Amino acid sequence: MSDFSTRRVMMVDTQVRPSDVTKFPIIEAMLAVPREVYVPAAKREAAYIGENLDLAPGRVMLEARTLAKMLDALDIQPSETVLDLGCGYGYSTAVIASIAHAVVAVEEDATLAGEAQRILAAEGVDSAVVAMGPLAAGQAIAGPFDVITLQGGVEVVPEALLAQLKEGGRIGAIFMDGALGTAMVGYRIDGKMTWRFAFNATAPVLPGFAKLRAFAL
Repeated sequence: MSDFSTRRVMMVDTQVRPSDVTKFPIIEAMLAVPREVYVPAAKREAAYIGENLDLAPGRVMLEARTLAKMLDALDIQPSETVLDLGCGYGYSTAVIASIAHAVVAVEEDATLAGEAQRILAAEGVDSAVVAMGPLAAGQAIAGPFDVITLQGGVEVVPEALLAQLKEGGRIGAIFMDGALGTAMVGYRIDGKMTWRFAFNATAPVLPGFAKLRAFAL
């Protein structure tokens, strides 16, 4: 058993299970997907720490607890297609791919998109594709989706993105208010969105998801 696989078990036992994450497919995915592969080489040693890990300016890999709790709240089924926004190096995409039918990941940072594509291919994750483009635009051409996940914080979620959810679909997002954050799950019911509190978490606000600030002299 490699040092990293030992750390993976410890991550699940100390960060994921104690956070009321009980769905077996999520636990199984987090035990199987090598988190250390989906970070910059210089950060491999820090891959399993219980906090958000910086990947690029303003961009993080969410801590395992946050990702696991979000996936638990979204209750992704094996028949469903998921849109994963801000996938970074592809870790969230790999975890979701082992639970869902297919994943469309979107990354607007060319370096991150290229790395995610390369690593996912090298790891044999063949039910996921990485598209490059603005995160807030989603990927309407591949939609509509059963589930949308956001790998970072938001202040607002654009209507154009919510429109890519199927009827009965769910979206998971961390709404940031200053330094405080709340993970919420939105349900599309009768064409309208209903948001419910899931748990507390924080993450940097993703590009395209900040509130427009009124300009003042």
